[in-house]
Amino acid sequence: MARDTVFWEHSSRKLHWPARPAQQPAVVPAHPWYFYSRILPLWKSDSVNSPAPQAIETALQQLLDGCDLSPELMQSCFSLIMDGEATPVQIAALLTALRMKGECAAEIIGAARAMRERVTPIPTNRTGLLDTCGTGGDGLATFNISTATAIVAAAAGVPVAKHGNRSVSSSSGSADVLEALGVTVMLSPEQVARCVDEVGIGFCFAPLLHGAMKHAAPVRRELGFRTVFNLLGPLTNPAGAERQLLGTGRPDHAAMLAQALAELGSQRSIVVSGDRGLDEVCLWGPTQAFVVAAGQVSREEWLPEDFGLPHCSPDQLRVDGPAASARMVTAVLDGTNGPPLHMVLANTAAALRLADAVPSLQEGVALARETILSGRARKTLASLCELTASLADG
Repeated sequence: MARDTVFWEHSSRKLHWPARPAQQPAVVPAHPWYFYSRILPLWKSDSVNSPAPQAIETALQQLLDGCDLSPELMQSCFSLIMDGEATPVQIAALLTALRMKGECAAEIIGAARAMRERVTPIPTNRTGLLDTCGTGGDGLATFNISTATAIVAAAAGVPVAKHGNRSVSSSSGSADVLEALGVTVMLSPEQVARCVDEVGIGFCFAPLLHGAMKHAAPVRRELGFRTVFNLLGPLTNPAGAERQLLGTGRPDHAAMLAQALAELGSQRSIVVSGDRGLDEVCLWGPTQAFVVAAGQVSREEWLPEDFGLPHCSPDQLRVDGPAASARMVTAVLDGTNGPPLHMVLANTAAALRLADAVPSLQEGVALARETILSGRARKTLASLCELTASLADG
């Protein structure tokens, strides 16, 4: 396992943002004519009746000049959006300009702060909570590895508040597969807290807990490309999870999200980006792992050999929807040997090391395997299904 020295450190006096890697080609055409011909005319015509708030107008001018926004300006803009004080065209203009420039850590921090201020909290009594929410959309159509990881980690004794949503660009979102497994996801904050407190795991269904997002939702659907909002979900856990295993398919996004977590006060987190754009720990190539601790970010590179697990292929993990994903998760929890089990063992090992349940990745694999083979993981899922059903029935 290769380690790098600390490459980013938070200072309370001044933030020094490292140079961002070159952006991958964006889905939205990154040309000024796109903005001026498609978005800006609509914004100007709309401004007769709805003039852009000063923060959004300032932000758009800076973005068109290719400048990064400060956390404070970004927070002001997203506060306006989430409070319903920005028009759809103003929202579209801002999201498009951000995507064309390429989002930076300072912007992610500001937007996340605005979202955190408006989230509906989960009043759990548990501490040391873990979340395994990722950005999703890696395009590999794998089964819900992070959801299975959350169940196994909870069964191993780590309290989990799993944040997630339905599928947007993947074959199956965490809410989709949990429903296919028999879990009721439409619960109140108090009911989710009971799940965490009594079973050790609860599901935080994003649409029910981020009501302020409704103002941007129609715009995001119409734009048709991934926006900064896709990076914000993992940073806004409603239960305030202190530890996060966060996956993203792009290493440059991984570094940026790690910087954001450090500045946002994460107790300890690991942001992973696997080979071929996988947003999980990978077993067919290297995984870039950005470890956040005490306001510092360091980088590690993990290989399959670091886990003591065999290599596999993405083709062995693909599913075509929630039902197929649920069948694969069930097979894993039953201890069926093969690539899906190995992938969950690797990811759970990272989660257990993150939670200080084990000192090393290989010991994490051993604990995860024992948790599954003993039946505790399957029992945890059954308990979650039973409790959520009874809560939903009133």
